[in-house]
Amino acid sequence: MALLNILHYPDKRLHKIAKPVATVDERIRKLVADMAETMYAAPGVGLAATQVDVHERVIVIDVSETHDELRAFINPEIVWSSDERKLAEEGCLSVPGIYDSVERAEKVRVRALNQHGEMFEIDCEGLLAVCIQHEMDHLMGRVFVEYLSPLKQTRIKTKMKKLAHAM
Repeated sequence: MALLNILHYPDKRLHKIAKPVATVDERIRKLVADMAETMYAAPGVGLAATQVDVHERVIVIDVSETHDELRAFINPEIVWSSDERKLAEEGCLSVPGIYDSVERAEKVRVRALNQHGEMFEIDCEGLLAVCIQHEMDHLMGRVFVEYLSPLKQTRIKTKMKKLAHAM
């Protein structure tokens, strides 16, 4: 396993739309393992392949307190979402130190492949629902700060550029 480099907003590569995974093979299983190691080390609860400059539809998530419930979502799709919306504070490994509220569907049903290539469906609510929607946005080239006002987006971009120059 290897730690991967996480892209930071406003890197243009974060806006690339991920392509579907054609075959769940050893390369994809290694990507899932490397993404999981990177996510845990960061530390975070979710990571999309887009964030590590791999533009394929792969997500890893672990919202457990004990960090032992890793879930891989390959070619995920939301097949149902509730009409009820909920405002929740979000952060992002690609936008370190920035947190803000985003409104999302309170519940979603996701269909995806696991790291063994097996199809599954899962009903999500709470943090898992927020996380899956957040990570799926990454696969579509969208970062959570784009839900915020233009003024907040400009401030965050400026802050992130200053941080990048300081490193």
